[in-house]
Amino acid sequence: MSLTDSYTNCLKTMYGLRRFGIKLGLSTIRRILNGLGSPRDRMAFIHVAGTNGKGSIASALAAILHLSGYKVGLYTSPHLVKFNERICINGRPISDENVVACYEAVKSVHYGEREPTFFEFATAMAFYEFGRQKVDWAVIETGMGGRLDATNIIKPALSIITNISIEHKEYLGNTIAQIAGEKGGIIKKNAPVVTGVKQKNAISVLKTIAQSQSSRFYRFGETFRVRRNQNQTFNYYGIENVWRNMQTGLIGRHQIDNAAIVLAACEVLNTIRTNLPLAKIKQGLMQNRWPGRLEIVSRTPLVILDGAHNLIAARNLAKYLYENLSDRNITLVIGILDDKPYAAMLKSLLPLCSRAIITAPQIDRALPPKALHKVARQILSDITIIPRVNSAVQHAVETASPHDVVCIAGSLYVVGEAKETLEKIPHL
Repeated sequence: MSLTDSYTNCLKTMYGLRRFGIKLGLSTIRRILNGLGSPRDRMAFIHVAGTNGKGSIASALAAILHLSGYKVGLYTSPHLVKFNERICINGRPISDENVVACYEAVKSVHYGEREPTFFEFATAMAFYEFGRQKVDWAVIETGMGGRLDATNIIKPALSIITNISIEHKEYLGNTIAQIAGEKGGIIKKNAPVVTGVKQKNAISVLKTIAQSQSSRFYRFGETFRVRRNQNQTFNYYGIENVWRNMQTGLIGRHQIDNAAIVLAACEVLNTIRTNLPLAKIKQGLMQNRWPGRLEIVSRTPLVILDGAHNLIAARNLAKYLYENLSDRNITLVIGILDDKPYAAMLKSLLPLCSRAIITAPQIDRALPPKALHKVARQILSDITIIPRVNSAVQHAVETASPHDVVCIAGSLYVVGEAKETLEKIPHL
């Protein structure tokens, strides 16, 4: 069988595991990793949880560690175009050949009582590959929550909890405090915690967990802060350092808050066992790219991709559009998943747009366009339904004038399908 066939077949089998849905718990992943020779015991970990900003922060830290001379694994989800994006080493997705090798290794292990879910299988593959490639550091993004997430099988040197909002209520709880308790499950004995959480009740929960684990607790707005400058730079007032005229390569005001968490993490890491020079920290922060988050893929017309997959992210996108592009005609191409507060998301975004194209990604959790249309038509008159993302994107670009803006948002799955389509449009 050719490598292409093997790669296609193994992914087909893995995607088939999605029928088992989400099963939170650690027994299956523990059994698989023990069967693989406990690869997680061979490297140092940074564990990142939170509602928004996980990927941006994780990728920046991975870039800084790599520039500072370490071999670094980065595990994130979901992927946008290709599965390999989930498992990166030194900034590069692993090869198709290595995906197949990891798949075969995990498949050969006896699972026990039940089949692993897709996420458990992918997580085991990532840890196996990081162990095989002998990475020094692995930066790991949680899938959902923290306490019972498949990634929470590790003992991190540092835990990061970006922020918290109400999400996945059926799995994580109905209140901010309950969700904070779940995400705080990644805090481990004597491992410091850096967080950007702002709500008092969530901070109280996280502080209590940190105290019970004898973990030092560093909070944005309390132990470290930022001040924005006029020229897109910011000053960082840290735990022990003041770093002026810092800059992030990612667009949006919220990315400065994410950058502050990255810088605090670097300060903490430098007190543990790393050597992250300021020049490398600045370079990594500036060079960091995180696809599908306020990503500009064309200038004429201006085409922006932004996952904006929950209410906070939608509000951040709306703020960016209002502050930077309110003088231009904006076409919004949007599809949203069925577990998201779609009415509130549409109310944040649609008033800024001159027209909208409603679509749906090819995933069973996608909201039918008609459901979105019911809300959208009360906010905006110029609305079209084009069910397939590729057709919706093509129509938006073809009917936009050179000065217009096309913004594609609502779900990372929409952005992933749009990326594939845009790569095939020659003039962009």
